[in-house]
This record gives sequence, C-alpha cells and structure tokens, in this order.
Amino acid sequence: MRVTNKMIMNNAASNINSTKEIVNQRNTQMTTQKKIDKPSDDPVIAVRSLRLSTTLSQVTQYYQKNIPDASSWIEVTETSLLNIRDLITDCKTLADKGANGSLNQEDRNTIITQLESLQKAVFKEGNADYANRTVFTGYRTNSDLVFTKNETDTEYQITQTLSIEKNMEEHRYYNGITKVPTTKTEVAAVTNINDMAQTNYYRVRLNYDDVLSRDNFVVTDAAGNEITVDITDFANETEWADYEVADGANPGEFLKKKGEKTVPDDSIYFIRETGDIILGKNIAAQLKAADAKIDITYTKKGFAEGELRPEYYYNCTKTADPLDVNVPVEYKKFTPDGETIHYDIQYTVAAGQTININTEASDVFNSDVLRDITEMLDAVKNARNAHNKLDEIKKMKDESQYANEDDQAYLQQWYDAVKKEADYFDDNLKKLFSTEIGKTAMYCDKISLSITDLGCKKDSLDLTKIRVGDQRQTVQGLQSTNDDVDLSQIIIDYTAAYTAYQASLTAAGKLGDSTLLNYL
Repeated sequence: MRVTNKMIMNNAASNINSTKEIVNQRNTQMTTQKKIDKPSDDPVIAVRSLRLSTTLSQVTQYYQKNIPDASSWIEVTETSLLNIRDLITDCKTLADKGANGSLNQEDRNTIITQLESLQKAVFKEGNADYANRTVFTGYRTNSDLVFTKNETDTEYQITQTLSIEKNMEEHRYYNGITKVPTTKTEVAAVTNINDMAQTNYYRVRLNYDDVLSRDNFVVTDAAGNEITVDITDFANETEWADYEVADGANPGEFLKKKGEKTVPDDSIYFIRETGDIILGKNIAAQLKAADAKIDITYTKKGFAEGELRPEYYYNCTKTADPLDVNVPVEYKKFTPDGETIHYDIQYTVAAGQTININTEASDVFNSDVLRDITEMLDAVKNARNAHNKLDEIKKMKDESQYANEDDQAYLQQWYDAVKKEADYFDDNLKKLFSTEIGKTAMYCDKISLSITDLGCKKDSLDLTKIRVGDQRQTVQGLQSTNDDVDLSQIIIDYTAAYTAYQASLTAAGKLGDSTLLNYL
C-alpha cells in the first residue's frame, strides 16, 4: 500500500486531536473531580448518579427538615402539657389543703387569690404554638384553642352528649342566705332571719355555664330507646327557689314550695346560669339503672377570656360573630355514630414511614377543669363571706348602741343563723375540695398519659433520625464512588495524556521537516 505525505500528515493531525481531547477530558475531570461531564460520557454512570441524587435529596429532606420539625412540634406540645399538669397539680394541692385543714380567713383569702391566678393561667397554655401554628387545634393551626379576650356577642349552638354513668355526680344546693342587719331596726326584725337549708341532688353538668337557651333535650337508654322525662328550665337558682309546684293528687300540698331549692322526685330542672341539669331522686335512679345518656343542644352567647372554643370539642354551629363574615359556620367533631373525628397532622420522616405529630386538646383536657376551679372559688368565697358576717355581728354585739338585753338577744339570733350558714359552707368546702382531690388526680393522669405518648413518639423520632442519618451517609458514599474520581489517579492520567499529547506534537513537527526531496 502506498502511503503519501498527505496521508501521514492527516494521521498526525488526527492523533494530535485525539490526544488533545484526552488531555481536555482529564483536565475537566481533575478540575471538577467528577467522572463525567455530560450523560453521553458514560450513560451507566449518569443514570446511576441521577437515582442516587434523588435518593440523597429525599433522605436529606427527612434528616435535616422533616425530623427536626416534627421533633420540635412534639417538644412544644410536651412543654405545654407539662405546664398544664403543673397548674392542675397546684389545684390539687389547694384542694388537699381545703379538705384536710382548718382554715382561717387569711387561708381562705390566699386560696381565693391562688385559684383565681390558676383559673387565668391553666388554659392559656392551650394556645401554645410552634412557628405560629397552634399545636392543639388539629389541622386548624391558624386558630386559637382558647378565647384570647371576652367575646360577648359571639354565639354558638352546641350539641353535647352526657353519660349518666360517667357524668352524674352528687351536689349540694343552699337557700336562705342571711343578710346581716346594719341598723337597730333591722336588728330587731328577727323575723327576717333566713333559716338556711341544704338539699342534695344528683346533677349532670354541662361544660359551659351562662347558657342562653336549651334547644333540644333527648334522653335514651343503653339500647337507644328514648326515655320521656319532665324537664323545666330556670334562668338561675333564685328563679328555681321562687318556683312553686302544687301536688295535683293532694290539694293544698306542694311537691315544691316557694323559697326551697328542691326538685320533685320525677322531674329534671335545668339551671341555665350554672349549666346544671338537676335530677329528682326517682328519675336519677331510673336513668342510672338504664345506663342512659343525654343529648342536649343549647345556645351559648358570650365567652370569657380563657374559655375553650366549642368547635374543638363538640358538633356545633357558630351562629353569631361580629368578626366573622362567614357565619353561620358548622363544625363536626363526631360522626353520626358518635365516633370522634380526629384531625391528624402526619409528617413523613423516612421512606414509607409517617408519624402523627399533633395532640388534639379534646383527647387530653376539657372545660371540666375550669368549671371545677370556678366551683372551688365559689365554695371558698361563700365560706369567707359567711365568716365575715359572723365577725360583723360579733363587732355589733360589742358596740354600745346594742348593749341592752333585747338587742343582745336579737343579735344572738342573727349570730346563730349566720353560724349555721358558716357551718354549712365550711362543710361544703371540705366535701367539695375532697372530691376535687380525686378529680384533679384523674386530670393529671390523663395529661401524663399524653405526655408519655409524646415521649414515645420522640424516642421513635430519635431512632429514625439515627437510621436516616446512617442511610444518608451510605447514599453519600455510593454517590461519591459513582460520581467522583480519585484525585491522585486523575493526576497520573492527566500527566500521561499530556505527555502523549506533547509527544504527538513533537512527532508531527519532525514529519514536517522531512520531504522526498531530502532523499533525491
């Protein structure tokens, strides 16, 4: 085969270009420290690199964002529940003091101050938030759990289901509270002395007081059969005391006399001011035997700062709100079968693994705590006021204007009446506070259970973070093996390619110096 100079020069140029391309490739690899610059350099490495990059991006999202975010949410929730439990524990301590100790006026005033402080603080923790998202309100994280100010014109129609077995409790009611006289004429008017009386009844308490109206009231037994009951509404306990019920079977007799806080045996009274459903003796026994439940729908207008919003606990409809143009708004918390609807917030913390990070307030606490604190406050205030009246009468007995024998006798009658009142209220305080010891312990137990659940979730997250961290390192190692070059090796390869390139240039240069004429 005849080889011409042109052929030799073309081959030399081709070889120079090939070695130059290799030098350029090795230079790019040395600069980027990557095996390939474009997919066509090595399709297998390119495909594997894309898969590993996607996996690493997902794992990094879990490790650096999802898991820390979920952990922080749980920590905020846990801290808030711990604070609420501490506050309720303080209530338990006060209940223990009131039930087992002998209180003086200073003690009563101290308990009142402490209970008022706890009442304001206990559910402010319910508005705890993480990154401006409320943690106890399900998926409605932009809304507060607790009213942050008094809303006198806000109105809800609330449906609440109450179990006779779980919610019925004995309660004491009093009438005939005595007003202390201030003049000689009033002191002499001993016929105005009220003889205090106590009545004990079973009651079922709503989670809200100051109810505007009762809209529906249905009682059913365990099988779902409706039980017909006789129910009467009263605005407050004064209206109840003034109510009179004649005995139809016995003319001239009364099932309930005016001035008494009594309930006919087969009747139910509803006190809107206190939210108490009071059951007569016979109907209470009947409903308890039937394992009955009460479905009541009522309207409440006006909510105080610190009260819980009904939509997080009940099926209800917001019927009025000056700040909400969307009213009426219907909220569902229970299915028609009575199952609780949960609004869970799920975080994906690993491939194929999710965790429910939120705790709904309805699963941990409700308005019973606030209602109990209010009743404790009322009990202490009643006892304090009664003892203040006793002190006033004692002072009057020492005053010269009441020094005569008749006035002293009158004042003694007043003192005896108020002493009876003070004894009643002291007894009520001890019994109520004794009951509250058990109640607050149950509230704390329920919160502690939720705190334990959060602790388990946090431990699970910590283990997941370790596993995802290990997985992240593994994927990073695989990606480095697939994508990255060995720097020492690429330096050697580059040097070899550059040497070959220089050699090709030298050889081509010598070819240019020799022609056929040199041999002629």
